[in-house]
Amino acid sequence: MYRKIIDFLEKWKSSRHRKPLILQGARQVGKTYSILEFGRTHYENVAYFNFETNPKLNATFEENITPDYLIPILSHIAGQTIIKEKTLIIFDEIQLCERALTSLKYFYENEPDYHIISAGSLLGVAVNRQTFSFPVGKVDMKTLYPMDLEEFMLALGEQELVSQIRSCFQTDTPLPSALHDAAMGLYRQYLVVGGMPECVMQFAETGDYILVRHTQDTILASYLNDMSKYNNQNEIKKTRLAYDTITAQLSKKNTRFQYKLIKKGGRASEFENAIEWLTLSGIVSRVFKVEQVKKPLENYRDIAAFKIYVSDLGLLCAKKDLTANDILYMVDEINDFKGGMAENYVNVQLSINGYRTYYWESARGAEIDFIIQREGQLIPIEVKSADNTRAKSLKVYMDMYKPAYAIKLSAKNFGREDNKKIVPLYAAFCI
Repeated sequence: MYRKIIDFLEKWKSSRHRKPLILQGARQVGKTYSILEFGRTHYENVAYFNFETNPKLNATFEENITPDYLIPILSHIAGQTIIKEKTLIIFDEIQLCERALTSLKYFYENEPDYHIISAGSLLGVAVNRQTFSFPVGKVDMKTLYPMDLEEFMLALGEQELVSQIRSCFQTDTPLPSALHDAAMGLYRQYLVVGGMPECVMQFAETGDYILVRHTQDTILASYLNDMSKYNNQNEIKKTRLAYDTITAQLSKKNTRFQYKLIKKGGRASEFENAIEWLTLSGIVSRVFKVEQVKKPLENYRDIAAFKIYVSDLGLLCAKKDLTANDILYMVDEINDFKGGMAENYVNVQLSINGYRTYYWESARGAEIDFIIQREGQLIPIEVKSADNTRAKSLKVYMDMYKPAYAIKLSAKNFGREDNKKIVPLYAAFCI
């Protein structure tokens, strides 16, 4: 299956300023598959080392972490000669070996012609919770997310439809109604299946939602296991409680995260470490409110006001125990959840495209779902789950801040209304 990360890796490989690369992201998003596939197609050979399945590897890095010492030993372990620029060295689950992480500094300084990619699922957690000597400035870093809707469509053989969607996005011209309906159907399928590569592959091969749900449940179980295995003992219960509550909070009319909904009387001081763990693990992301819409947005964020979205739509539906038909037919029973689910979907697509997202509220309660910086402009984005696109909050915002334009995402076809770019939900990946 095509992954956009390959385009990034090709640029990394050919860059004159290349450093050892750390590819991070939540479990099961396809880090190992992507870098092994990249190594297979772009190098003469691959030397793969996994610190989780081969814990004895750690001993190799205990005595000496200079490249001159390590390369002959690693070549012996891999059973093949490691050659500069022709061999891709992969350190998988590198968060389990601090010395291996530190060694990347010496590869960069002493032997930059060795091509090294490291991957870690819980790297953010490990670095923040332990006494890691992180090679700041000596490595490149990239986050891999689940597959976006474009990658999902391509996996299902919809190359021509993707091409037309991108064209209509650029020109603000409606997609032919039959194609628009087909694309909306694929969007709803994506909400059920999500972007975990294993789930997408199973769905592309079988079309079996029950099989996909079984895989999603397995992934959710592995996340719960990580919360126990890679967490402070007194934080395990709090982390699980917080994670369980996130999906429920998305069903509220106001999706702003509230500690008191985790448990009665819950406070930030009690649960902030749990929220941090979930964020660092890549399982969820936080979107902060901005008090003023000015550059840089980060300077105006309210650290006490944020929303939390999960990293994958399929896992969100699995955690809510929603059936495929609930989503495919958007039944009335999930009306309370539709808005939060659409917001979560859009945040995932924007994050994959590299945007840092924020939201905005006026003193009188007008709310804009997302503010992003796009092509140098601060752009408001309003999200509606259906084709009812009346947006009073957006009018309030535009009267106040007069942005270059606004984006309205809904079930409506492409178009332009006043200074608003109308974008169907399935085209969020174009933004």
